[in-house]
Amino acid sequence: MKHILKQIHPLAWTIIIGTMFGRLVTSMSIPFLSIYLTRVLEATPNQTGITVAVSSLAGVLVSFYGGYISDRIGRKIVMLVSVFSWAAVFFIFAAAEHLWVFFVANTLNGLCRAVFEPTSRALLSDITSPQNKLLVFNLRYAAINLGVVFGPIIGFQLGSSESTFPFVISGLVYIAYGLILGLQFKLHHANLPGRLEVIAPRLREALMTTGRDRVFLPVLIGTTFCVLGYGHFSSTLAQYLARSPIFENGSQMFSYMLSLNAITVLIIQYPLVRTFRNAPPLVPLILGNLLVAASLLLFGLAEGIVLMMISVILFTVGEVLLFTMMDMLIDRIAKPEWKGTYFGTIGFNNIGNVAAPVIGGLLLSQFGAGNGLAVFIPIAITTALGVPFLLIAHKRLVSREKQTPESVHIGL
Repeated sequence: MKHILKQIHPLAWTIIIGTMFGRLVTSMSIPFLSIYLTRVLEATPNQTGITVAVSSLAGVLVSFYGGYISDRIGRKIVMLVSVFSWAAVFFIFAAAEHLWVFFVANTLNGLCRAVFEPTSRALLSDITSPQNKLLVFNLRYAAINLGVVFGPIIGFQLGSSESTFPFVISGLVYIAYGLILGLQFKLHHANLPGRLEVIAPRLREALMTTGRDRVFLPVLIGTTFCVLGYGHFSSTLAQYLARSPIFENGSQMFSYMLSLNAITVLIIQYPLVRTFRNAPPLVPLILGNLLVAASLLLFGLAEGIVLMMISVILFTVGEVLLFTMMDMLIDRIAKPEWKGTYFGTIGFNNIGNVAAPVIGGLLLSQFGAGNGLAVFIPIAITTALGVPFLLIAHKRLVSREKQTPESVHIGL
């Protein structure tokens, strides 16, 4: 294992560690945004839902272009511009006092994330050998969750549900991340692939190629419903717990649930990936979709902390199955010259994150936080709608790989 870890490119380690600290500081603040808007600014559930959702909407609109531009002009420029811009956005959050400023800041937050993240994932793919890709993508995912283990608890202690101060910390950390990235690009410039030798596709050609991909298209639609279900955890569930008469100290419970989610990921991720590493890549996504849908139903049924925590664990197993294998699936589908484009285009599934706070806000406004089942049954059903599309993608991928067999050894 040590020998394999030494093979990982230093820039890949920078992205993995930077991701961990980035998620640590953002999970101190962003997950509490809906509670802050509701409590401090006295925003309605609909206003809160729209303000939270606009980040994902902005991401959906530009995610394709983020990955595509990195294919055209190179990963370095795109990553450095977006990471420093992202730092500036967190300072806007910290200074915000009105709902419209939070709306603008969260729009910019979505834009920066949608440009930086697919580019960083495409770079990880560029600089990692095929046999180490599953390991590197899972290290990145583990780093995300390691940051989220402590972030919500620290955020709660810092009063994130009543203060914007934690956003200042986020801004400072992202400045440091950007400076270290810049230094690493300079130090390792000679052994970076840079722009690929093949000519990156033009915009119209890229759109046509991803749109015509008979495997990728149902994957995109199916994972949109998966992301829809996942998005309710940090938006609808947070509001539900903060408002529900069933639970006392709902905000504190939510911070513990976020940490339990992250701890569970760290415990189960490696065994689950080992178990499913040789399975057809869409099987974990299908199972994950079903588990997330079931857990959302249990959130509506829960009347005590024990069932809530069991539901979080079930939700987390589904999350791990969905998101640990998704990057590998996209890497498997895309050709080298299309990596950034495909990683960017899959970002369109964040339309699920756009819809989740809006749908959740409407359901909470209609039925109230005292009627959990009426809120969460429709949410669970819509999440499960992803399964038929993933089944179609599975059948098409199996058929494609029988026609063009490739033997790639994947290790972890």
